[in-house]
Amino acid sequence: MTTNEQSARNAPAGATLGVDIGGTFTDVALLDPSGRLWEHKISTSTGSEADAFIQGSLELLERAGVAPGDVGEVIHASTIATNAILEHKGPEVGLITTEGFRDVLEIARIRTPSLYDLEWQKPAALVKRRNRREVRERIGADGGVVAELDEQGVLEVIREFKETGIDTIAVCLINSPINDAHERRIGELLETEFPECTFSLSIDVLRELKEYERTSTTVINAYLRPVLRRYLGNIRQRLDEAGIQAPLRVMRSDGGMMSDTAAQQRPMTGVISGPAAGVLAAEVVAQRAEVRDVLAFDMGGTTAKAALVEDGRLPRTNEYEVRAGISTPSRFIKAGGYLLMVPAVDIAEVGNGAGSIARVDAGGALRVGPESAGAVPGPACYGRGGEQPTITDANVVLGRLNSGALVGGALEIDADRAYRAIEERVARPLGIDVIEAAWGIHHVANSNMMRAIRSVTVERGRDPRAVSLVAFGGSGPVHAVDVAASMHIPKVIVPRLSGLLSAVGLLSSRMEKSDSRAFVRLLDDTAEPELREALASLAAECADGLRAEGHEIEETELLLDLRFSGQENHLSIPFGDGPDALDRVVEEFDAEYARTYGSSLNDEPIEIANLRVIVRGPERERQLSDFALADPAESEGTRRSYFGPELGFMDTPVIRREDLGATPTAGPLLIDEYDTTVVVPPRAQATITEQSDIHIEVNS
Repeated sequence: MTTNEQSARNAPAGATLGVDIGGTFTDVALLDPSGRLWEHKISTSTGSEADAFIQGSLELLERAGVAPGDVGEVIHASTIATNAILEHKGPEVGLITTEGFRDVLEIARIRTPSLYDLEWQKPAALVKRRNRREVRERIGADGGVVAELDEQGVLEVIREFKETGIDTIAVCLINSPINDAHERRIGELLETEFPECTFSLSIDVLRELKEYERTSTTVINAYLRPVLRRYLGNIRQRLDEAGIQAPLRVMRSDGGMMSDTAAQQRPMTGVISGPAAGVLAAEVVAQRAEVRDVLAFDMGGTTAKAALVEDGRLPRTNEYEVRAGISTPSRFIKAGGYLLMVPAVDIAEVGNGAGSIARVDAGGALRVGPESAGAVPGPACYGRGGEQPTITDANVVLGRLNSGALVGGALEIDADRAYRAIEERVARPLGIDVIEAAWGIHHVANSNMMRAIRSVTVERGRDPRAVSLVAFGGSGPVHAVDVAASMHIPKVIVPRLSGLLSAVGLLSSRMEKSDSRAFVRLLDDTAEPELREALASLAAECADGLRAEGHEIEETELLLDLRFSGQENHLSIPFGDGPDALDRVVEEFDAEYARTYGSSLNDEPIEIANLRVIVRGPERERQLSDFALADPAESEGTRRSYFGPELGFMDTPVIRREDLGATPTAGPLLIDEYDTTVVVPPRAQATITEQSDIHIEVNS
């Protein structure tokens, strides 16, 4: 694409499409030229995700009366990168590293995520050991050359990779963030000797010290580049064929967005793009409710996610582990997955979604997840060949979901299949009746999802009783009040379009570019002018990159990664303006350290680890109020719903959101909508706000 073509595609005008592809459903949100918001949901394709992307987009455009040529921007989030990592669906990768560092990926952090789990197995490295090649060279910690680069050795490694068909290569040399000469030279040799290969240099990926972290991030970036190039290239082609010539943006893991070209170059920045969009939307909901602290709870078809928005700010972290079971940025649980040292929304994720499979293990215990039935065959009640019971099947049997159809009638439900699946695979093996088994599945799922909530609250020294819970995702509002009651969270907020809130969140994201650079020295020994000069240089690089794509710069955020001298982990602290800026940095670091770890080390010297910069483009309108809502499937006036062994089945009114008012309505209630079902159990009370958000007071 030429520069002029890129600039033309960077001028957002007309309608905006947000497409979030999950493991079970693809959610599409459309903001039309008049400012009206439209919704659509479609099953995710098992073959090509692009099929669901294009089909869902075109169906919604037709319903909204918007021509494909009138779309001004397409924003996308997907699980493609996460799936490629966990399922090892990427290419065979080669690694070039300094002599003596071949096994960094195996050694990792020399930790296990659970001390007493004797069955835990370390995830297989993304680079096989035979494909990790050492070269003779050495840069010292001060940036001096200890040993010159053995170029002949590098050429031999390149030739071997060429002969064995390995055309995806990661390069990570020790201390290259201090002196990048040797890595740059290897990049030049790869370009001249192996021009058809795809390679990633660690200095272009992560300019921070820590050899394992930098190697892991560089390898993941190299691993994902061919995957994202094919995937996004296919979507771009299909969009063009459909007449949608608008620029394609991709959600970043930190809540910003980037061009599809940037996503193909640095795919490691968008691994958790979908969950990040949901938290961004939850932040908007919190602002609307005038609540400073909220817990974003997102339960989709495959996983459940939790993130804590504090003081109205999007929670961010600088590292994230992708792993099966529970993925978390916790500072205390590490080494369980594939580490990424990239800015990301601070999210914990567990493998419990609506499609998670329930089973009885060899010891006779009921387990739920992380295995999922996905979109095909899906839960047993979908009638698509699935025979294993899932959380969705349990909710159908319990009367919490419409037993006839979901998604506005597009997805027919077979309640008998759900009943038989639970009876055959859970109830009989456990020697209990089907209702008790279904309630057990529901209860175990809630317990599993509470792990994610605990990891971002009590494990960080935060009290969940002091926050409100924003529930979204297709199944979030089904389970939210029960989960909140167990965690003593006093209020649940269910926004409009909660079932596809991540797709809505895409529409409120803004262009961002961030970077970091190692800058190791004691804070007391650093002159403020030197610090500001280094940050200004880094900010200029980021700003130039964003302007090159045709975007204006509206905001620049400067941060210092600080730690006490002698420590490994750091905290990112904003660095503002004013004569007392450094004093405020010290105060905020001490406070954040004490909040995170329980105490502070006030007498210890503070050390700078890295400089960090985020530049942002213009902010969008975030508070949307004009909705064109799809109709839900037909519901009976009441539904027999089960609320535990104490209360049993109850005749529960099925109402519309609009039937609620400012005066609290006592549960039990069921609110069937196109994209979700809101469950208000007995002893809870629901109201609706002027913005059509449901507020549920929880009795724990």
